[in-house]
Amino acid sequence: MALQIIRNNIINVEADAIVNTANPAVGVGRGVDSSVYRAAGWEKLLEARKKIGEMSPGEAAWTPAFDLHAKYIIHTVGPAWRGGGYGERETVAKCYSRSLELAAELGCESIAFPLIATGTYGFPKDDALRIAMAEISSFLLENEMEVLLVVYDRESFEVSGKLFADIKSYIGDNEAMYELSYRSYMPIKTYGRNLQESSAERIPELNASEGSARRSFLDRILNRGRVETEEARSAFPEIQEADAEEESVDYDLFSDEDTLDFPGSLSMPSYAPAFPTQEISLDERLKHLDKTFQEYLFMLIDRRGLTDPEVYKKANIDRKHFSKIRSNVDYSPSKKTALALAIALELSLDETKDLLARAGLALSPSMMSDRIIEYCIETSNYDIYEINCILFKYDQPTLGA
Repeated sequence: MALQIIRNNIINVEADAIVNTANPAVGVGRGVDSSVYRAAGWEKLLEARKKIGEMSPGEAAWTPAFDLHAKYIIHTVGPAWRGGGYGERETVAKCYSRSLELAAELGCESIAFPLIATGTYGFPKDDALRIAMAEISSFLLENEMEVLLVVYDRESFEVSGKLFADIKSYIGDNEAMYELSYRSYMPIKTYGRNLQESSAERIPELNASEGSARRSFLDRILNRGRVETEEARSAFPEIQEADAEEESVDYDLFSDEDTLDFPGSLSMPSYAPAFPTQEISLDERLKHLDKTFQEYLFMLIDRRGLTDPEVYKKANIDRKHFSKIRSNVDYSPSKKTALALAIALELSLDETKDLLARAGLALSPSMMSDRIIEYCIETSNYDIYEINCILFKYDQPTLGA
């Protein structure tokens, strides 16, 4: 995986280079700096640090790592936070970019960062995270390196509060509808609707006041079928009775067990089997297998006119692993790798489900990580680094390989 976010103390991490938020003067600072000196060997590291001399904010230099699980320590000086009006953000960006450049010059294949300047210097953690992601992702577009972002305290790991509020609302709305469907002992009957008529035309007040996730959810309900249950209508009073004159679906096409896969795909029941079950033998059916995961993946890549590096970098997958995928028609991905590729290709939710199905995988309504990924896809958020930040915040496995 090109970029991983892990919870650990940076002195315990194994990497070619460990980044230390250094004291600008020759001496041992507090926080990460003090921990690094103790773990590497206080006297040896201090003697090496004297050879560098004083450092300016944003500058980076290296010493041997001595007793750490690394080859090098890259020392970089972050800014003291003074409200953001003194170039603090630009300085932190330089800390990341120059540390990465120096690691590349040293021939490092891996590097581990703390959230620079967020301890003693008081730099806001959410700003530090955004800057780190921007600089690291920019570097990885042009370079091959494993980058570890080491977060010691998960509770202090923050991203946009509004983003988390939207995700919590989305997950809550969907879980409520699942609970409702099971408590009501559905099958949920569906009736025909005019699919060209938008929910905005049916329910104009949704545009003004309802949350985006709720609007999207109701829009899918109204455009794919009407929920026929008093309890559902009371939970969502916006859903009104269809006009008696509206065209309806032929009920002969439905069995008593027909239900919506609610609220995931919201797909209508299949009206006919893929094969005439009594006329085609098993051997004959097996001749009609569709494309494998690998075949379908590279068909999608070709259709979008993307290069291999564009895809694996956007998917947070390293080049060696992607070469393995390309060379093996029977390649079987992990779920997090398959989802990372779907994000890189900017697939819709239905396309994502199709790609997963070809690997024998599926999105689960009972897994928080899957609900988060569904939310990101439905809101067209295809930034894998931001998605991984969200997943990490919720203590879920991140995407990539």
